[in-house]
This record gives sequence, C-alpha cells and structure tokens, in this order.
Amino acid sequence: MRAAVIFPGQGSQSIGMLSNLSDQYLSLRDEVYQQASDRLGFDVGRLIAEGPSEKLNQTEITQPVLLTVNQVLWRIWSEQVGSDQMPVALAGHSLGEFSALVAAGCLQFDDALGLVTLRAQLMQQAVPEGVGAMAAILGLPDDVVEAICREVAEDEVVSPANYNSPGQLVIAGHASAVERAIVQAKSAGAKRAVILPVSVPSHCALMAEAAQALGERLESLEMSPPTIPIVHNVNAAPCDGVAAVREALVAQLAHPVHWTATIRTLTQWGVQRFYECGPGRVLTGLGKRIEKSVEWHPLEQELSQ
Repeated sequence: MRAAVIFPGQGSQSIGMLSNLSDQYLSLRDEVYQQASDRLGFDVGRLIAEGPSEKLNQTEITQPVLLTVNQVLWRIWSEQVGSDQMPVALAGHSLGEFSALVAAGCLQFDDALGLVTLRAQLMQQAVPEGVGAMAAILGLPDDVVEAICREVAEDEVVSPANYNSPGQLVIAGHASAVERAIVQAKSAGAKRAVILPVSVPSHCALMAEAAQALGERLESLEMSPPTIPIVHNVNAAPCDGVAAVREALVAQLAHPVHWTATIRTLTQWGVQRFYECGPGRVLTGLGKRIEKSVEWHPLEQELSQ
C-alpha cells in the first residue's frame, strides 16, 4: 500500500509530548533531544517535560522544538519500516515542511534547527505584536471567505493563510482587517469565526520582508536534492531541484498553505495510507475531512504505551 508521511507545524506542541512513548524508543528520543539541546543552547527535553508552556509557545522556541519532536518520530518510524518501505512522498504543514526536508535528506538536522529559529525570529520582527492577527473561519466555502477578505481589506492586508480542509480556512493580516473579516463572515453564516492565539500573522503579505531575509540565509545554506519527493505548501506540487526548493520555502512564508490541495495531490498519486509524524493528531483530523477513503495513522499515539 502506497504511503506518505506528513509533518505537523506550529500549534501541535504541548507540555509532555512524547512522554508516553514505549520504553524501547526512549533512548533514541533522548539522543535527538540532546542533539537539539547542544545546537539550541537550552534543555529541550526538560522544557518539553516540565514547561513552562509560556516558553514552549514562544515562536522562536516552538519552531525548533517541534522540528525536534517530529525528527524523533521520523527516526523511530523509518528505522521500523526499513529502507525498502520508505514512503512515496512527504509533506509538512507550514513549519512541518522543514521536517519533511530533513527526512528527505535535503537539510541536515542541525542546519534546520538554526534555520527555523531564524525563521521564527524574522517572522516576529516583521510585524510588531498586536499589529497582525490570524483567525479561523469555519463553515463557509473558500471562495466566500476569499471574497470577504477582498471586500473588507480597504488599505490593509487580510487574506487566506491556511486552506486546512473543506470548510476550514485560516486568514491572516492586519488585526483590524481580520476583525472586519470576522464580522462579515459571521453575517455570511460562518459556524465559527475566531481570533487565534498567535503573535505572528503567518502566510500573508505582511511576511514579505521576513521571506526576503530567509531567502538570503537559504542561499548560503548547503542543501541536497530530496531523496523522497516533497509536496510543497505553496503550490501542492513537488519541486525540481534545490533552487526550486529554496524558492518554495521563501514563497511559503508570505503565501497561503494549500493543505487541502496537498493531500489531494498525494491521493492522486495513489497514496492510501498517511502517517502523521509529529505530536498529536491535528493533521489526522484535517485529513479525515479532506479524504475519508484512506487510512490515517497518528504516530505519537501508535508508538506510545
């Protein structure tokens, strides 16, 4: 059965993640935690186990820590299945795309830790806290939400940021414009329209400056062609060569995540089994709304006691 591995992004983190892994995997987990701690300069395992949540949820901490947790589960799963049963493709939701790059051998783990830390810092610096916002709009067709964003933007930014599943679209932009979109969405019959607890308006034009700076860093970073095809967020398609991968990562920061289209691309490739390689089961939940006819396997749950 053709399988794909998908990696979650920011929002899947929690205190105690991976604490219930089966005993046989703990030494590998701790080895990866130590590697990340040496690179980042703080005790990753202790932060995950004990918190505080305020620190774990700081963007520049969350991003490398989630990359680390995803890497633990990838190493466990890939050792279990062996080289002859590798997935036919990989994908990652937003930040999760960097985990896919590591899994495919495109980026070294140490380099990726530094890169996502920089990415988080650039994102936070691009928009002062309180200026931007993100909101989840549930229960409206995508084209209706897109039209609402155009109608209420005025001279500000508000646009789709995450096409997460049919009927679930996240928008981002200036806080005041996002608030106007929420009011309009509720009037249009949205089941829910709520501000998300994030400090950065990701995947919109407000991230253009951060994207440019990230691109400059990527140009100086050694990368290899992926050994497993990666379906990228920005166009729900694989890239041809390292230069195209760099371009996709830069574009991703200021353009929406096309997650529904990504899953549909993978199912069109014949994928019948998806493994969520990260904490929790956010992508499994979204996936079941996108494509019910395939198998969904949240690995943290399946590898726990």
